[in-house]
Amino acid sequence: MSSQKIVFFDLPSKEPCVAWSLNPWKTRLLLNYKGLDYETKWVEYPDIKPTLQPHIEPNDARWPYTIPAIKFPDQTWSQESRRIADLIEERYPEPSAHLDSPYQSRIEEVVPRAFRPLMAIGLNQIPKRLLNPTSVEYWMKDRTDMVGSDLAEHEAKNGGEAAFAKAAPALQEVTAMLKENPEGPFFSGKEVSYADFVWVSTLYFFQRIGDDVY
Repeated sequence: MSSQKIVFFDLPSKEPCVAWSLNPWKTRLLLNYKGLDYETKWVEYPDIKPTLQPHIEPNDARWPYTIPAIKFPDQTWSQESRRIADLIEERYPEPSAHLDSPYQSRIEEVVPRAFRPLMAIGLNQIPKRLLNPTSVEYWMKDRTDMVGSDLAEHEAKNGGEAAFAKAAPALQEVTAMLKENPEGPFFSGKEVSYADFVWVSTLYFFQRIGDDVY
């Protein structure tokens, strides 16, 4: 008999193990909001492909297999945070995550503009502050190949105050969005939506890296 629990695949940190990665946080917040019964399986970076490949069609992207991933009680597997959100909303519609909120497309457009400049810092600091040794080796090779230079050199050139200056306009846009409905703390005022989870996940992510980034 299959388990009735959802299995949620997330990336571990060094001890004490905590959730830290942006995209898995979106799924974790949604699962918690829905009140769903789930267990977390921690997967180190080198183990992502072997864990997911037998069960999931690859992404059409730089990384064919990614975290978050999820296994539903009926043995259906999926990956990629927005795809997972759509499936969760379809299978467990109450309470609604309001994926059709007008703020959803807006926050999905603005967050990458804040995220990318600050990742000049994150790319170099994540392996130092968060990852276990088995994932550090994978990260250093993969991200060095991605940016085309040593990560410390990349941070020295693109991080610091320059990164915050580049991110500032997008961060100011989010602040303005949050003020549009002052009757509540969420983008839609008193009504929580998945757009809020996207933004909170971004904040959690940089907080986990360190106060100097957050």
